[in-house]
Amino acid sequence: MKMADIAKSMARRAGVTHAEGADRLDRVVHQILSNLRKGKSATLPGLGRFTYGADGQIVFEKQGRRRG
Repeated sequence: MKMADIAKSMARRAGVTHAEGADRLDRVVHQILSNLRKGKSATLPGLGRFTYGADGQIVFEKQGRRRG
């Protein structure tokens, strides 16, 4: 999925303009990168977590599905 598609989906779900959806997505991405630069992980609730791997590359660890 492309960034524009994600922004459009976010905007539709939040009931805001496409531009506001793009701004919100941009803020999320910048916060993730900021956390990583500080040596912290960045979690997306319900999806998983971003960390730096041993090789210095950004790694996304999917959250395990809970069975209920």
